[in-house]
Amino acid sequence: MAKALIIGAGGVANVVVHKCCQHPDVFEEICIASRTQSKCEAIRASVKDPRTKITTASVDADVADEVVALIRRFQPQIVINVALPYQDLSIMDACLATGVHYLDTANYEPPEVPHFEYSWQWAYRERFRKAGLTAVLGSGFDPGVTGVFSAYALKHQFDRIDSLDILDANAGDHGYPFATNFNPEINIREITAKGSYFDGGKWIGTEPLAVRKTYDFPQIGPKDIYLLHHEELESLAQNLPGIQRIRFWMTFSEKYLTHLRVLENVGMTSIVPIEIQGQMIAPLHFLKAVLPDPASLGPRTKGKTNIGCIYQGVKDGKPKTYYLYNVCDHQACYAEVGSQAISYTTGVPAMIGAMMVLKGPWRKPGVFNVEEFDPDPFMEQLNLCGLPWVEDFSPVLVD
Repeated sequence: MAKALIIGAGGVANVVVHKCCQHPDVFEEICIASRTQSKCEAIRASVKDPRTKITTASVDADVADEVVALIRRFQPQIVINVALPYQDLSIMDACLATGVHYLDTANYEPPEVPHFEYSWQWAYRERFRKAGLTAVLGSGFDPGVTGVFSAYALKHQFDRIDSLDILDANAGDHGYPFATNFNPEINIREITAKGSYFDGGKWIGTEPLAVRKTYDFPQIGPKDIYLLHHEELESLAQNLPGIQRIRFWMTFSEKYLTHLRVLENVGMTSIVPIEIQGQMIAPLHFLKAVLPDPASLGPRTKGKTNIGCIYQGVKDGKPKTYYLYNVCDHQACYAEVGSQAISYTTGVPAMIGAMMVLKGPWRKPGVFNVEEFDPDPFMEQLNLCGLPWVEDFSPVLVD
């Protein structure tokens, strides 16, 4: 049994806490820490009859020394980082300083630049290796489960994977004219950035949301999907031998995109601070403050998500297609843990990833993306922990 420090107090952290408490044989004690301790207390109070001991703390995760001091007081074996991606490096520094394993769900992104890639965190590989510590990057769903799916597909279904399409569909309805299902700042920065995909060993750029197709999703139906850049493309292009093409697609409704275009046209999605009554404020930070808190969407959201991967490749000398996906129901997630499916599909894999490190299957020195580990024990836990996966051996392809 072990202790885990969970940094963050949003919807994903809420799921991680609830799921850790369902596994007291692994998580003997957890500490929830955030800049606002009252949010941590609210999560602790929401757990009914916890078999895992829960404490809370206040910490500014931007300041590595504060994280170091908290780790030394609590003495966890692993830090589960479900805070903002801006804070990844300071938390990794704190883990190195204290000899603690590290796990996150999203790669580092500098606050001043709408750009996310793994290079900053991959630069820590040798430091974690020499310290004998494990750092797991991107143990959410996408990135996360999509990488585990890919390792599983390569291990069990293919001799060679030639192409991969990652499809992320959310058919949930929260009733608001415009709201984001996770941190508005991160969500809008991601969507308004230029797209890209990997093809023939090269990266090909696209204008934001310029490439659209329609796909008929199991249990959800036809949805418009848009090509985006997403961080797991970068790691999968390196870790799937011989892969020729990888694309990431996400669904957006026309209503959502209309609101986003208007906000972008009037400058509300900008991260460049402007002066307002003597204060320097980035418009996107103001927009985040007036939009609904994603953690509040749980009781309002109805419908399902479908996130998965379509593979094309070769098995035993013959062409093969394979679709591996999960369908998650927003209301069922809320009934179980008090969060909607977007938080659930990220929080459950974060807990499982931490379990894999603490129990041993994923514990090895260095910095790793999830597809670099054995997928089988993780895939088993997905079925046991609320994210069962479905296989389709004759899927309709995106093209």
